[in-house]
Amino acid sequence: MAKKKQLRLIAEMARKIRAYRELKSRPRESQKYALDYGTMRRPHTGKMLPVLAWQDVRRESRLFSLLAGMRLFGVGRLFTRKSWLEDHTEPSYWQITKVKVDYTAENLDHGKAWGILTLKGKQESEVKEVDKAMYHDWRLVPKHMEQQLKDFVPGPEPPVRYVPYPPLLRAMLLAKHKKAAGSVLAEEPVLPLKRDVLLSKDYFRSQEQEAQRTEGTAV
Repeated sequence: MAKKKQLRLIAEMARKIRAYRELKSRPRESQKYALDYGTMRRPHTGKMLPVLAWQDVRRESRLFSLLAGMRLFGVGRLFTRKSWLEDHTEPSYWQITKVKVDYTAENLDHGKAWGILTLKGKQESEVKEVDKAMYHDWRLVPKHMEQQLKDFVPGPEPPVRYVPYPPLLRAMLLAKHKKAAGSVLAEEPVLPLKRDVLLSKDYFRSQEQEAQRTEGTAV
C-alpha cells in the first residue's frame, strides 16, 4: 500500500505568502501607464512614446480619462476610437459593462474595463477586457447616436477571390521574375481562386502550341 502523502502546512502557507507578496509588488495601472507629458516618457519603464502618437496624446483622451468624469464610470455607454473612425466605415465601438478603478490614481483615471466589442458592425457574444485602454484616441459616442449604431446591419462579406501563394512557390515566382526582369516584383503575387478561362480541350491545345512555338520543335 502506497504511503499517503502528508500535507505540509507550513510550506503551503509560505507559498501563499510569496504569491501574495508578488501580487502586492506588481505595479498598479496608475504606475504602469503614467506619462510625463513634457518628455513623452513613461516614468515606470523609461520608454518614450512614438513621435507619431504625440499629437494624439495632446488632443485626444484615454478611456479612463472619459470614464472618470461620468456617472457609474460610464457603465452602459458606448465608446469608440479615432483610429476606428478613420479606418472603418462600419461602426466599431465598445459597450462598457464593468469597470475596476485604480483608487490609488490621483484623478481615478486608471484601471481596467470590460465590455462587449462591436467591430465593423459585427457584435461579439462574450464580455472581455477592453484592450488598449491607455491609448490616447478614445471618444464617447453621443447619446443620440447610440441607437443608430446599434441598429446597423452589416452587409454580406464579399467572396474571397485571391489567396497568397504557399511560401516555397512564392519564393520561386519572385526569383523567376527577378531573373527575367532584373528587378523585384512590385506587387505581392496572389493566387486566384476562380479562373476566367474555360478549361476545354481547345484551351490546352492552344497552350501546347504556344509552348512549342516559344521553345521550338525537337529534332
